[in-house]
Amino acid sequence: MTLFSSILRALGPAAFVFTFFTAAAATAAPEGVAKETVCDDGKDNDGDLVYDCGDNDCKKDPACASDGQPENTPERCGDWIDNDADGYTDCEDDDCNGSTACYGSWDIEMSGGAVPDSGPAGTGATTTVPPQPTVVAEDDNFGENTNVLCSDGIDNDDDGRVDCEDIGCRLDTQVTICQPSGDFRLSLVGRIEALGYNFEDETYTTEFESLQLRVLGQMPFIQNSFFLISSRVEKTPRVTFALFQVPLGKKGHYLNINSGGGGLSLGPIQSVHKRLLVEQPFYLYNAFEQGNGAAMEFGGPLDKKSKFLYRAFAAGGSGRFAGNIGGTFFPDGNTRYTWSVGGQIWANVIGYYNRWDNPFLYTKSPMTLAVVGGVKYDQRAQERYPGWNAQTIFRYWRFHFQGEYYGKRELEFRNFQNAYNVQLGFLPWEKRLLLAADFGQYLATDFEDPPEDIQIDLRRQLQSTQWRTAAHVYLWRNVFFASAVYQNRREETAFNEGEFANSQEARLLFTYRW
Repeated sequence: MTLFSSILRALGPAAFVFTFFTAAAATAAPEGVAKETVCDDGKDNDGDLVYDCGDNDCKKDPACASDGQPENTPERCGDWIDNDADGYTDCEDDDCNGSTACYGSWDIEMSGGAVPDSGPAGTGATTTVPPQPTVVAEDDNFGENTNVLCSDGIDNDDDGRVDCEDIGCRLDTQVTICQPSGDFRLSLVGRIEALGYNFEDETYTTEFESLQLRVLGQMPFIQNSFFLISSRVEKTPRVTFALFQVPLGKKGHYLNINSGGGGLSLGPIQSVHKRLLVEQPFYLYNAFEQGNGAAMEFGGPLDKKSKFLYRAFAAGGSGRFAGNIGGTFFPDGNTRYTWSVGGQIWANVIGYYNRWDNPFLYTKSPMTLAVVGGVKYDQRAQERYPGWNAQTIFRYWRFHFQGEYYGKRELEFRNFQNAYNVQLGFLPWEKRLLLAADFGQYLATDFEDPPEDIQIDLRRQLQSTQWRTAAHVYLWRNVFFASAVYQNRREETAFNEGEFANSQEARLLFTYRW
């Protein structure tokens, strides 16, 4: 056993202290910077690509004030003013649904290319014109407005919005991937394991490894709401995750109900195509993130710029989750009710990183640093424990780094359990090659009061050390790629017996997503 492992076992959670210092020097804008001088002349006076009420310089100008009248004409749906003062501006307002000012690329194509005049709002003219750069909102940076930039999982212009959340991606006529027809969006991830080799058994495998189907859309009649249903197609189709979210007020707070996502780690909620090492590290979540039947979550920003976010959840279940909605069973004859409550704080120290973001690098990334901390209390079939989790995500240029630690104090049998994982991604060749590696361990101290009956959840908690490497080759943009993965793992042969075995595995996979 390594010295590091020995220290972890001896000290338990005290061995992990996440400390960081971030210093940022604020540079004042030089004197004489141009500003928008007239807010209703249809001109970009200061040359920043944003004009009139779309420019933050005009935020307090009387010409951009709400008049309380309906917002339902092409002119009023494209003037960057919340005319009816309902908290939603232009195409974000449901009153503008169907207005030609809010046509996306799909609508343009279906209508034969007739689009609203891209000149200043208020002209009302309809002509056939080539794609124009979009006008952006007051807190939106210009720069994320192509199909590639709007699908790479990166906040390219560092304004806090990623891909289709960015206003440039939603409104620029040259972006087609963010303008689906209808209110629903269907996505698919398919992955084939072309060749898998187990070094110990000397066996080869080839299989259709994953097929994930997802439907995302707005809940009817509830503005700024959404639902997500994700399923895996295997021997029998099963819903792996379902979420229904509605806004609470107009300041970004929300309530959602989901099928068991009440936890602190990002790994269990990531889609198949967002895993740098193909599979999530099982040892990091197994003893800490056991499936709930259903969960309720509240969340939102703690400050005006959404640099600090919170989420709080309560979850419950009955027996072990079997994969399908309502599919639970009671292993070992244990009918003890399971439940969990917890909370988490997310701090965007530099830039913005969202818990749904894609860690795959396709192009160079702006600097981003996010730090996450959370705690929870959990009751399971045989266990009761407080748990704590800390995560750090840093990406810059061609590098992506993320580290996660999970710990708990088991109260029934009185022991400490700790797990950690560090991942690194490096993009040596833009739009062609991404390299990745990770290392981690699950370590636990001995039970002070061992149970007489070791049931299924405890039997799976095997101490382990694992490292992996991967190379991802982008064959067609970041939509179709090949992955070569090597895994080396040292794991207990049986629960709490102290005997270990080594295993090695190499895999070649092809993933397609749309």
